Amino acid sequence: MPESSEYVVVGAGLAGAATAWQLALRGHDVTILERTRAAAHDGSSHGSARIFRYAYPDEFYTRAVIESRELWDELDHASGLELITPCGAVDYGPERQPEHLARILAAAGVEHELLSAAEARERWPHIAFDTAVLWHPGAGVIDAESSVNAMIEQAVKHGARLLTGWNVSRVEKRGTGYRLFSGGWETLDAGNVIISAGGWLPSLLGHLPLPAGFLAGLPEFTVRQEQAYHFRYLDPGSVAAWPTFIHKSADIQTYGLPGGRDAGFAGQKVAEYNGGKFIPSALQQTGRVDPENRSRVADYVRKYLPGLDPEPYAETTCLFTNTPNEDFLIDRAGGLTIVSPCSGHGAKFAPLIGRWAADLATGTGEVPSRFRQATARIRTN
Repeated sequence: MPESSEYVVVGAGLAGAATAWQLALRGHDVTILERTRAAAHDGSSHGSARIFRYAYPDEFYTRAVIESRELWDELDHASGLELITPCGAVDYGPERQPEHLARILAAAGVEHELLSAAEARERWPHIAFDTAVLWHPGAGVIDAESSVNAMIEQAVKHGARLLTGWNVSRVEKRGTGYRLFSGGWETLDAGNVIISAGGWLPSLLGHLPLPAGFLAGLPEFTVRQEQAYHFRYLDPGSVAAWPTFIHKSADIQTYGLPGGRDAGFAGQKVAEYNGGKFIPSALQQTGRVDPENRSRVADYVRKYLPGLDPEPYAETTCLFTNTPNEDFLIDRAGGLTIVSPCSGHGAKFAPLIGRWAADLATGTGEVPSRFRQATARIRTN
């Protein structure tokens, strides 16, 4: 007989690790399956640098960040780590609408300042601001890989088990539960399954026992192979003065953050948001950087970031799994819960996504309706 578990979480990235942590914390029998290793380097949760910020044009997300921060603090306390390094954030550019963001933060009670471009350039001379600037000091940088490992460590501490090298190829309905099959000969039975497969989700959906109506109601997923570059600080003494940033102009949207361990603590990580090529799923990623994108981002650095050497000294690729409106997917059909905290902004919400997914999978709570598009469509048909 195959081994069994009350809850099986597929995928040990940020969302999967957070869900397993929340389930195990509640006393459930949990198994985590990961095709390679936790926070794998060809996934979306590797490395030391993801932005934690409160500034969103939608007040819903700002308030969700506040709630998520409380769970990050709980994880810090449990693990003895500081997983978010504070450095603040600046938002600017004609399409970023810093004045609107300031109103959202004011309504949510988040500390912030709205500065003129001249005031901002005086404070951060290494950045060439072109509009008014929103500054909020509560932002910072998440160490993604350390966060995944901390959540898995807490899950295991509360009784969960992690199986690596376990590549789920399909899931079948069996009686009141499910049977999961690996790419080899292994099987595992589960009462409930949570799929948090990141960029592998599009290729896995057709191998899950989901109702046709549920599948038809899912948002369209697109996967991009993104690329990011590390640019060295011209003044090594300015490292502590660099905030995270989002700059949105009419022709390019970029983001940047201190690169941390990934960049040897010597440079800023800069990328074009959704500047990578489309691929059918993570299975088709190459790990190769597009030279045109490299050139475009380097030109951007020359123009807007005079405090950086415009020649990148390191580069990487990662996966963005996007929905059309950039909302997440946390939905359930029977005992199958699908979790996709996508569109390049899910890292900061990881502990909260884990709580939402655990609530939904156990039937003890709900998730925001905007994340349950498939269920909403079934109910209205």
